[in-house]
Amino acid sequence: MAFTYKNSRGTTYILHGRTTPTKSGGKRTLYFFAKTEREDAIGAVPAGYKVIESKTGLPLLKKRA
Repeated sequence: MAFTYKNSRGTTYILHGRTTPTKSGGKRTLYFFAKTEREDAIGAVPAGYKVIESKTGLPLLKKRA
């Protein structure tokens, strides 16, 4: 089951993660929220991150201090 977040305005967002190659040959995972579930949805917030909400109500991932 995918991780969902309901913002203060009542809209539900689903967390996704997509791994892409970098120019140096490594890999980087990009995390984003979307209103619809796609094939790259992930089940939990990655370790070391927390969910915050922007002024406009969009959820964001932020690294823990």
